[in-house]
Amino acid sequence: MNSDELRSFVAGLMRELGHEFVARDLNDETLQQMAALYTQLLADVKASPERSRSMPSDSFSSFKMSVPEHGEGEKRQLFADSIISGSANPMGLGAWLWRDGEHAIMEAVLGKAFEGAPQRAHGGIVAALIDETMGLVLAIHQALAFTVQLNITYLAPTPINETLLARSWLERREGRKLFMRAEVTAGETTIAEATSLFIEVDPARFLARQES
Repeated sequence: MNSDELRSFVAGLMRELGHEFVARDLNDETLQQMAALYTQLLADVKASPERSRSMPSDSFSSFKMSVPEHGEGEKRQLFADSIISGSANPMGLGAWLWRDGEHAIMEAVLGKAFEGAPQRAHGGIVAALIDETMGLVLAIHQALAFTVQLNITYLAPTPINETLLARSWLERREGRKLFMRAEVTAGETTIAEATSLFIEVDPARFLARQES
């Protein structure tokens, strides 16, 4: 297991621990043990060098290649630290992605830590999943753009601990404006539908700003 794989593995344990912590009624002895252990771990982590997330100059040109068709190789992510699909982000959703032609798909299971109403996922988490899936459409079309407007209609409660599929596609383009649609389903149930407006930006200027 190399360093990146180990980092993702540890982040996965931390995500699972977070959901189990919320889901379990822990006794004082366990909480005291955790407090002592995590106090030391936190001090060790804070003593480590800081990281900065940057986008390599050649990453935009190869962005489309990072979005596989379903079944092509291993499950994929946009980048390891992504709050939605990053395997190395302990606070994220740990979603996986692929494309179906020019449609973007994300698969996620929302655990107990994302609960809003009892046994239902928080609507804001669903919105984040939709927004990220729309961002994946940009990768498919090799467009760099930012969310300007996101309109969501929630059609049914979103269950926790069940597989969700978010699907998004580009509806039309008008100059720099990209209009998208999306839906989220749990089995045969449509959880939410959404429309959005993204504004495209010049990738050269964006990347130059990131590297300065």
